[in-house]
Amino acid sequence: MLKESHPLSETDRRIAAAMPASPRASWRTVGRVLGISERTVVRRAAPLFHDRTLRATAVRNPLWFPDLIPLALRIRCRPNRISAIAATLARRPDTVWVDILGGGDEICTILFLDGPDARNSLLLRDLPATPAVQSWTSHILLQVFPAAFDWSGGLLTQTELTSLRPEPPRPDSSAPAAHPALQPLDHAIVTTLIEDGRASYTDLARRVDTTALTARRRLEALTAGQVVRLATEVDLARLGIRTEALLWITVAPGGLEETGRRLSSHPQVRFASATTGPSNLLVAVAAADLNALYHFLNDTIGALPHIATLDVTPILSGVKRTGLVRPGSL
Repeated sequence: MLKESHPLSETDRRIAAAMPASPRASWRTVGRVLGISERTVVRRAAPLFHDRTLRATAVRNPLWFPDLIPLALRIRCRPNRISAIAATLARRPDTVWVDILGGGDEICTILFLDGPDARNSLLLRDLPATPAVQSWTSHILLQVFPAAFDWSGGLLTQTELTSLRPEPPRPDSSAPAAHPALQPLDHAIVTTLIEDGRASYTDLARRVDTTALTARRRLEALTAGQVVRLATEVDLARLGIRTEALLWITVAPGGLEETGRRLSSHPQVRFASATTGPSNLLVAVAAADLNALYHFLNDTIGALPHIATLDVTPILSGVKRTGLVRPGSL
């Protein structure tokens, strides 16, 4: 069960839910889609970013960074040391998510490791040298299903979500199959976006030493080319979400794509990825309460034809999300 937090008003919750769908949407656009004034959006949204209920960031796409190894780890620990180990993992710059699971003796973390040396150092040196770590399993993320990225927890209608989403890039049949090399300016922009996904073009230009026009053009090219995914992390407790869980699912190989896509589009699913390991699909679910989670498992998971096994692990505490340490978690 997740830590209780003072809930937001209905208007604040809808504004917060709009940000994952379009992390750099203008306040005017958010107001138009939600049917409220731009001034109201500014007045309500600014405190949410200030107190880190909302946190704007970006995530690199491993397809554009061939040395990047996206890895999920399930780590069994001594319960009396689990908070310290979770905090240590959260401080690593290469961890994206860190969650304490189950009965308080297990951590799940997602890492973007910079190459085989970093992976081997973690798996063959760091974890074995940590006495409180009892065992672990590793799962490479093979295919992340993107539909879950604009999760809104059912607070927005499908029409509102569609209006908020930026236009998808048009396929270019003349584009080369291989990805062109990224320039130093691109890497600098990506680094800045990870720190602040809503940095203005002027601020972005100042921080990477270029003009605002160039910064805007490069940012648009990076997002259109899916080099980087803009993201807004939300404190779910303030949206009334009291139950989160990770589902480790075994799916028949021929049904993996269909199952992953169907689950990723469900309003309660925040993340879905095909993986290596004993199970081959990892799904993160955010539900209003235990009853809602039960009905998701029974009605949604139970109706899918290709699922063979299911392991449900409740999330006790989210320490780090989308590369950002959650306020008050350390």
